[in-house]
Amino acid sequence: MKKQITLTIAALTIGFTMTTDDYNSYLNEIMPDNKVAPAHNLVMRTVDAEQKEELRGILDTSPGAALQIAGLLTQEFAPSIAISVKK
Repeated sequence: MKKQITLTIAALTIGFTMTTDDYNSYLNEIMPDNKVAPAHNLVMRTVDAEQKEELRGILDTSPGAALQIAGLLTQEFAPSIAISVKK
């Protein structure tokens, strides 16, 4: 699966292209003591090439931005579905 996602970040419209491989890699990289680097890698790996420098500027000046952006990307890429246990 491949999905185009557009976010407005600090008044800039920035496009991302997420794939199932990007999503799975992100989840596999997350460790209890390592969340920021995988988030940074995800957003930089999926941002549209022509907007990479704009995004890098945001990430360099806004602590926590990578985690916020990664959270929105993963939420949009794989939204919650209703699951219940039948007894």
